[in-house]
Amino acid sequence: MQCVRAWRSLNYLCRVAHRRAWKRSQSHTAAARLDLSGIYPPIATPFNAKEDVDYQKLEENLQKYAKIPFKGLVVQGSNGEYPYLTVEERVEVVRMVKQSLPAGRLLIAGSGCESTRATIQLTQKMAAAGADAVLVVTPCFYKGKMDSRALIHHFTKLADSSPVPVVLYSVPANTGLELPLDAVVELSQHPNILGVKDSGGDITRIGLIVHKTKAQDFQVLAGSAGFLMAAYCVGAIGGVCALANVLGQELCELERLCVSGRWEEARVLQQRLIEPNAAVTRKLGVPALKQAMEWFGFHGGSCRSPLQPLTEAESQQLRRDFSSNGWL
Repeated sequence: MQCVRAWRSLNYLCRVAHRRAWKRSQSHTAAARLDLSGIYPPIATPFNAKEDVDYQKLEENLQKYAKIPFKGLVVQGSNGEYPYLTVEERVEVVRMVKQSLPAGRLLIAGSGCESTRATIQLTQKMAAAGADAVLVVTPCFYKGKMDSRALIHHFTKLADSSPVPVVLYSVPANTGLELPLDAVVELSQHPNILGVKDSGGDITRIGLIVHKTKAQDFQVLAGSAGFLMAAYCVGAIGGVCALANVLGQELCELERLCVSGRWEEARVLQQRLIEPNAAVTRKLGVPALKQAMEWFGFHGGSCRSPLQPLTEAESQQLRRDFSSNGWL
Protein backbone atom coordinates (compact mmCIF):
# COMPACT_ATOMS: atom_id res chain seq x y z
CA MET A 1 0.00 0.00 0.00
CA GLN A 2 2.85 2.39 0.84
CA CYS A 3 4.42 1.65 -2.54
CA VAL A 4 1.14 2.44 -4.29
CA ARG A 5 0.80 5.72 -2.38
CA ALA A 6 4.40 6.64 -3.13
CA TRP A 7 3.84 5.90 -6.82
CA ARG A 8 0.67 7.99 -6.91
CA SER A 9 2.44 10.90 -5.19
CA LEU A 10 5.37 10.68 -7.59
CA ASN A 11 3.03 10.47 -10.57
CA TYR A 12 1.11 13.53 -9.36
CA LEU A 13 4.29 15.55 -8.86
CA CYS A 14 5.50 14.62 -12.34
CA ARG A 15 2.21 15.76 -13.87
CA VAL A 16 2.38 19.07 -11.98
CA ALA A 17 5.98 19.62 -13.04
CA HIS A 18 5.08 18.85 -16.64
CA ARG A 19 2.19 21.32 -16.61
CA ARG A 20 4.39 24.03 -15.09
CA ALA A 21 7.15 23.42 -17.60
CA TRP A 22 4.64 23.56 -20.44
CA LYS A 23 3.15 26.78 -19.08
CA ARG A 24 6.54 28.43 -18.74
CA SER A 25 7.44 27.26 -22.25
CA GLN A 26 4.28 28.81 -23.66
CA SER A 27 4.91 32.04 -21.76
CA HIS A 28 8.49 32.15 -23.02
CA THR A 29 7.29 31.75 -26.60
CA ALA A 30 4.82 34.60 -26.13
CA ALA A 31 7.42 36.82 -24.47
CA ALA A 32 10.03 36.10 -27.15
CA ARG A 33 7.65 37.26 -29.87
CA LEU A 34 6.79 40.58 -28.23
CA ASP A 35 9.03 43.46 -29.33
CA LEU A 36 8.52 46.45 -27.03
CA SER A 37 10.69 48.93 -28.95
CA GLY A 38 9.02 52.29 -29.47
CA ILE A 39 7.12 55.02 -27.67
CA TYR A 40 4.09 54.53 -25.42
CA PRO A 41 1.97 57.19 -23.74
CA PRO A 42 0.80 56.11 -20.28
CA ILE A 43 -2.67 57.42 -20.95
CA ALA A 44 -4.69 59.51 -18.52
CA THR A 45 -8.16 58.53 -17.32
CA PRO A 46 -10.76 61.25 -18.00
CA PHE A 47 -13.43 61.80 -15.34
CA ASN A 48 -16.72 63.66 -15.53
CA ALA A 49 -18.03 66.17 -12.98
CA LYS A 50 -19.18 63.30 -10.72
CA GLU A 51 -15.69 61.75 -10.89
CA ASP A 52 -16.98 58.79 -12.90
CA VAL A 53 -14.77 57.50 -15.73
CA ASP A 54 -15.77 59.41 -18.88
CA TYR A 55 -15.57 56.71 -21.52
CA GLN A 56 -16.73 59.02 -24.32
CA LYS A 57 -13.87 61.43 -23.73
CA LEU A 58 -11.47 58.52 -23.42
CA GLU A 59 -12.63 57.25 -26.80
CA GLU A 60 -12.07 60.68 -28.35
CA ASN A 61 -8.52 60.74 -26.97
CA LEU A 62 -7.90 57.27 -28.38
CA GLN A 63 -9.01 58.37 -31.84
CA LYS A 64 -6.40 61.13 -31.76
CA TYR A 65 -3.68 58.82 -30.45
CA ALA A 66 -4.42 56.44 -33.32
CA LYS A 67 -3.00 59.07 -35.71
CA ILE A 68 0.36 59.19 -33.90
CA PRO A 69 2.96 56.46 -34.64
CA PHE A 70 3.07 55.02 -31.14
CA LYS A 71 4.14 51.41 -30.65
CA GLY A 72 1.18 51.01 -28.32
CA LEU A 73 -0.48 52.37 -25.21
CA VAL A 74 0.11 51.84 -21.51
CA VAL A 75 -3.21 51.78 -19.65
CA GLN A 76 -3.62 52.04 -15.88
CA GLY A 77 -0.12 53.30 -15.22
CA SER A 78 0.65 56.06 -12.73
CA ASN A 79 -0.76 58.74 -15.03
CA GLY A 80 -4.00 56.79 -15.32
CA GLU A 81 -4.60 57.35 -11.58
CA TYR A 82 -4.89 53.60 -11.11
CA PRO A 83 -4.67 53.67 -7.28
CA TYR A 84 -7.95 55.63 -7.24
CA LEU A 85 -9.89 53.25 -9.51
CA THR A 86 -11.74 50.13 -8.47
CA VAL A 87 -10.65 46.79 -9.90
CA GLU A 88 -13.76 46.77 -12.08
CA GLU A 89 -12.96 50.24 -13.44
CA ARG A 90 -9.36 49.30 -14.15
CA VAL A 91 -10.38 46.24 -16.14
CA GLU A 92 -13.20 48.03 -17.98
CA VAL A 93 -10.87 50.83 -19.12
CA VAL A 94 -8.45 48.22 -20.51
CA ARG A 95 -11.28 46.39 -22.27
CA MET A 96 -12.55 49.62 -23.83
CA VAL A 97 -9.07 50.67 -24.99
CA LYS A 98 -8.49 47.26 -26.56
CA GLN A 99 -11.64 47.65 -28.65
CA SER A 100 -10.41 50.99 -30.03
CA LEU A 101 -6.75 50.16 -30.50
CA PRO A 102 -5.55 50.02 -34.13
CA ALA A 103 -4.40 46.62 -35.33
CA GLY A 104 -0.73 45.91 -34.67
CA ARG A 105 -0.38 48.18 -31.66
CA LEU A 106 0.40 46.81 -28.23
CA LEU A 107 -1.71 47.26 -25.12
CA ILE A 108 0.25 47.11 -21.88
CA ALA A 109 -1.96 47.16 -18.80
CA GLY A 110 -0.94 48.09 -15.28
CA SER A 111 -1.91 45.24 -12.96
CA GLY A 112 0.20 45.89 -9.89
CA CYS A 113 -1.40 45.51 -6.45
CA GLU A 114 0.04 45.36 -2.96
CA SER A 115 -0.29 41.60 -2.50
CA THR A 116 1.03 38.92 -4.81
CA ARG A 117 -2.32 37.17 -4.80
CA ALA A 118 -4.26 40.28 -5.82
CA THR A 119 -1.68 41.07 -8.53
CA ILE A 120 -2.04 37.57 -10.00
CA GLN A 121 -5.83 37.86 -10.01
CA LEU A 122 -5.83 41.30 -11.64
CA THR A 123 -3.21 40.22 -14.17
CA GLN A 124 -5.45 37.37 -15.29
CA LYS A 125 -8.36 39.79 -15.66
CA MET A 126 -6.24 42.23 -17.66
CA ALA A 127 -5.15 39.44 -19.99
CA ALA A 128 -8.77 38.38 -20.48
CA ALA A 129 -9.65 42.03 -21.26
CA GLY A 130 -7.12 42.08 -24.09
CA ALA A 131 -3.78 43.16 -22.62
CA ASP A 132 -0.75 41.96 -24.61
CA ALA A 133 1.49 42.38 -21.56
CA VAL A 134 1.22 43.71 -18.02
CA LEU A 135 3.22 46.47 -16.34
CA VAL A 136 3.66 45.61 -12.68
CA VAL A 137 4.75 48.20 -10.13
CA THR A 138 6.67 47.23 -7.02
CA PRO A 139 4.45 46.70 -3.96
CA CYS A 140 5.49 49.40 -1.52
CA PHE A 141 3.18 49.83 1.48
CA TYR A 142 5.55 47.74 3.59
CA LYS A 143 8.53 49.12 1.72
CA GLY A 144 10.90 48.45 4.62
CA LYS A 145 10.35 44.74 4.01
CA MET A 146 10.41 44.90 0.22
CA ASP A 147 14.01 43.77 -0.20
CA SER A 148 15.36 41.78 -3.14
CA ARG A 149 14.23 38.47 -1.68
CA ALA A 150 10.62 39.61 -1.26
CA LEU A 151 10.43 41.29 -4.65
CA ILE A 152 12.03 38.38 -6.51
CA HIS A 153 9.50 36.06 -4.87
CA HIS A 154 6.61 38.41 -5.77
CA PHE A 155 7.50 38.85 -9.43
CA THR A 156 8.53 35.23 -9.94
CA LYS A 157 5.25 33.90 -8.56
CA LEU A 158 3.36 36.37 -10.74
CA ALA A 159 5.33 35.52 -13.88
CA ASP A 160 4.81 31.81 -13.29
CA SER A 161 1.04 32.38 -13.29
CA SER A 162 0.60 35.17 -15.83
CA PRO A 163 -0.92 34.27 -19.20
CA VAL A 164 0.85 37.27 -20.77
CA PRO A 165 4.43 38.61 -20.47
CA VAL A 166 5.34 40.77 -17.48
CA VAL A 167 7.17 44.12 -17.58
CA LEU A 168 8.71 45.21 -14.27
CA TYR A 169 8.01 48.78 -13.17
CA SER A 170 10.33 50.77 -10.93
CA VAL A 171 9.01 54.25 -10.07
CA PRO A 172 10.71 55.37 -6.82
CA ALA A 173 9.25 58.91 -6.98
CA ASN A 174 5.80 57.41 -6.31
CA THR A 175 6.61 54.28 -4.34
CA GLY A 176 9.66 55.39 -2.35
CA LEU A 177 11.18 52.11 -3.45
CA GLU A 178 13.61 51.35 -6.27
CA LEU A 179 13.59 47.83 -7.64
CA PRO A 180 17.10 46.64 -6.69
CA LEU A 181 19.54 46.01 -9.51
CA ASP A 182 20.31 42.48 -8.35
CA ALA A 183 16.59 41.68 -8.36
CA VAL A 184 16.20 43.00 -11.91
CA VAL A 185 19.14 40.90 -13.09
CA GLU A 186 17.80 37.72 -11.50
CA LEU A 187 14.25 38.33 -12.71
CA SER A 188 15.48 38.98 -16.26
CA GLN A 189 16.23 35.27 -16.47
CA HIS A 190 12.58 34.33 -16.07
CA PRO A 191 11.12 33.35 -19.47
CA ASN A 192 7.91 35.31 -18.89
CA ILE A 193 9.50 38.55 -17.67
CA LEU A 194 10.02 40.62 -20.77
CA GLY A 195 11.67 43.80 -19.57
CA VAL A 196 11.58 46.77 -17.21
CA LYS A 197 10.27 50.31 -17.25
CA ASP A 198 12.70 52.35 -15.17
CA SER A 199 11.43 55.78 -14.15
CA GLY A 200 14.19 56.64 -11.69
CA GLY A 201 16.23 58.66 -14.16
CA ASP A 202 19.62 57.24 -13.15
CA ILE A 203 21.28 56.68 -16.54
CA THR A 204 24.20 54.75 -15.07
CA ARG A 205 21.69 52.33 -13.54
CA ILE A 206 19.82 51.97 -16.82
CA GLY A 207 23.08 51.31 -18.65
CA LEU A 208 24.07 48.77 -16.03
CA ILE A 209 20.74 46.96 -16.34
CA VAL A 210 21.24 46.73 -20.11
CA HIS A 211 24.80 45.51 -19.63
CA LYS A 212 24.03 42.92 -16.97
CA THR A 213 21.01 41.48 -18.80
CA LYS A 214 22.50 41.43 -22.30
CA ALA A 215 22.62 37.62 -22.28
CA GLN A 216 18.83 37.56 -21.80
CA ASP A 217 16.02 38.57 -24.13
CA PHE A 218 15.36 41.53 -21.82
CA GLN A 219 14.16 44.96 -22.91
CA VAL A 220 14.63 48.26 -21.05
CA LEU A 221 12.18 51.14 -21.41
CA ALA A 222 12.90 54.68 -20.21
CA GLY A 223 10.17 55.85 -17.88
CA SER A 224 10.31 59.55 -18.75
CA ALA A 225 10.84 61.85 -21.74
CA GLY A 226 13.39 63.90 -19.81
CA PHE A 227 16.11 61.27 -20.23
CA LEU A 228 14.86 59.40 -23.30
CA MET A 229 17.84 60.22 -25.52
CA ALA A 230 20.32 59.35 -22.78
CA ALA A 231 18.53 56.04 -22.22
CA TYR A 232 18.78 55.22 -25.92
CA CYS A 233 22.50 55.99 -25.76
CA VAL A 234 23.05 53.30 -23.12
CA GLY A 235 20.86 50.65 -24.75
CA ALA A 236 17.18 51.27 -23.96
CA ILE A 237 14.79 50.32 -26.74
CA GLY A 238 11.94 52.74 -26.12
CA GLY A 239 10.06 54.80 -23.59
CA VAL A 240 6.84 55.04 -21.62
CA CYS A 241 6.61 58.80 -21.31
CA ALA A 242 3.89 60.94 -19.70
CA LEU A 243 4.74 63.80 -22.06
CA ALA A 244 3.72 61.61 -25.01
CA ASN A 245 0.12 62.31 -23.99
CA VAL A 246 0.55 65.87 -25.29
CA LEU A 247 3.69 65.82 -27.48
CA GLY A 248 3.37 62.35 -28.94
CA GLN A 249 4.57 63.21 -32.44
CA GLU A 250 7.64 64.90 -31.02
CA LEU A 251 8.51 61.94 -28.79
CA CYS A 252 8.16 59.59 -31.76
CA GLU A 253 10.42 61.91 -33.75
CA LEU A 254 13.02 61.82 -30.97
CA GLU A 255 12.87 58.03 -31.05
CA ARG A 256 13.37 58.06 -34.84
CA LEU A 257 16.38 60.37 -34.58
CA CYS A 258 18.00 58.23 -31.88
CA VAL A 259 17.42 54.95 -33.71
CA SER A 260 18.83 56.40 -36.93
CA GLY A 261 21.90 57.80 -35.16
CA ARG A 262 21.11 61.45 -35.84
CA TRP A 263 22.37 62.46 -32.42
CA GLU A 264 22.86 66.20 -32.95
CA GLU A 265 19.24 66.68 -34.06
CA ALA A 266 18.12 64.41 -31.25
CA ARG A 267 20.05 66.48 -28.71
CA VAL A 268 18.35 69.71 -29.80
CA LEU A 269 14.89 68.15 -29.57
CA GLN A 270 15.65 66.43 -26.26
CA GLN A 271 16.71 69.68 -24.66
CA ARG A 272 13.41 71.34 -25.61
CA LEU A 273 11.48 68.52 -23.95
CA ILE A 274 13.21 68.54 -20.56
CA GLU A 275 11.38 71.45 -18.87
CA PRO A 276 7.82 70.61 -19.96
CA ASN A 277 8.45 66.99 -19.08
CA ALA A 278 9.66 67.89 -15.58
CA ALA A 279 6.55 70.03 -15.12
CA VAL A 280 4.10 67.19 -15.87
CA THR A 281 6.06 64.59 -13.91
CA ARG A 282 8.16 65.35 -10.84
CA LYS A 283 7.19 69.03 -10.31
CA LEU A 284 3.41 69.25 -10.77
CA GLY A 285 2.37 65.71 -11.65
CA VAL A 286 -0.89 64.34 -13.04
CA PRO A 287 -2.95 67.56 -12.57
CA ALA A 288 -0.39 69.37 -14.75
CA LEU A 289 -0.48 66.62 -17.37
CA LYS A 290 -4.25 66.86 -17.56
CA GLN A 291 -4.08 70.65 -17.84
CA ALA A 292 -1.54 70.40 -20.66
CA MET A 293 -3.71 67.84 -22.44
CA GLU A 294 -6.53 70.40 -22.58
CA TRP A 295 -4.18 72.96 -24.13
CA PHE A 296 -3.15 70.49 -26.82
CA GLY A 297 -6.66 69.43 -27.81
CA PHE A 298 -7.07 66.28 -25.71
CA HIS A 299 -9.47 65.57 -22.90
CA GLY A 300 -7.64 65.80 -19.60
CA GLY A 301 -10.21 67.22 -17.24
CA SER A 302 -10.01 67.03 -13.50
CA CYS A 303 -8.38 64.37 -11.38
CA ARG A 304 -10.15 62.06 -8.98
CA SER A 305 -10.00 63.27 -5.38
CA PRO A 306 -7.86 63.64 -3.34
CA LEU A 307 -5.71 64.93 -6.22
CA GLN A 308 -6.43 68.63 -6.68
CA PRO A 309 -6.32 70.92 -9.74
CA LEU A 310 -3.42 73.27 -10.23
CA THR A 311 -3.42 76.61 -8.49
CA GLU A 312 -3.33 79.69 -10.69
CA ALA A 313 0.37 80.15 -9.96
CA GLU A 314 1.11 76.51 -10.87
CA SER A 315 -0.88 76.81 -14.09
CA GLN A 316 1.08 79.91 -15.07
CA GLN A 317 4.37 78.14 -14.35
CA LEU A 318 3.27 75.18 -16.45
CA ARG A 319 2.45 77.47 -19.36
CA ARG A 320 5.86 79.13 -19.07
CA ASP A 321 7.61 75.76 -19.12
CA PHE A 322 5.88 74.86 -22.39
CA SER A 323 5.99 78.34 -23.96
CA SER A 324 9.66 79.04 -23.28
CA ASN A 325 10.56 75.89 -25.22
CA GLY A 326 8.35 76.72 -28.19
CA TRP A 327 5.49 74.30 -27.59
CA LEU A 328 2.76 76.88 -26.92
